[in-house]
Amino acid sequence: MLTKILSLIVLTSLFLSCASSPSLQKYYIDNESNDNFVSFDIPASVINLKESISEEDREVLESFEKLNILAFVKSESNAAQYKVESQKVKAIIKDSKYQELIRVKDKGRNFVLKYEGDESDTTVDEFVIYVAEKSKGFALIRVLGDNMEPEKMVKLMNQIKNLNSDEMKKLEGVFKNMNFS
Repeated sequence: MLTKILSLIVLTSLFLSCASSPSLQKYYIDNESNDNFVSFDIPASVINLKESISEEDREVLESFEKLNILAFVKSESNAAQYKVESQKVKAIIKDSKYQELIRVKDKGRNFVLKYEGDESDTTVDEFVIYVAEKSKGFALIRVLGDNMEPEKMVKLMNQIKNLNSDEMKKLEGVFKNMNFS
């Protein structure tokens, strides 16, 4: 009898530990093939910089691995789903593991930049960008890397040139259609 009770307790605790809160990774996977979403990844290798970048910029570039982009393109036929999906994303990024850097609301547009970590971290492995416009949809962008330094990353982004890959053209098209650019 005691063995059955202990087995039941162990199984229950294993079940409860597996039932974790939703994650961005799971959200991406669950929706990447949904017709209402546009999804693609942009690896660091598509970033072409001038030959003469500094050693510091090269180190920053090496800390960047890729961008995961998932965008919900709103239409009249999916307006109800837009509300549901938007609320799901907002709930996920409200998790205390994400620290907010910037939040901007202007004329029906929202922009939120967060990172995973705590305030004592000087480097970051993931930035999360949420951009929404009620009439167009939203985009969820994950900037993944290893020990990225926010200040140096911003400086490097200002130097990025010649982004002519197919992935970047898709990204530009999504943001142009959503009036995010």
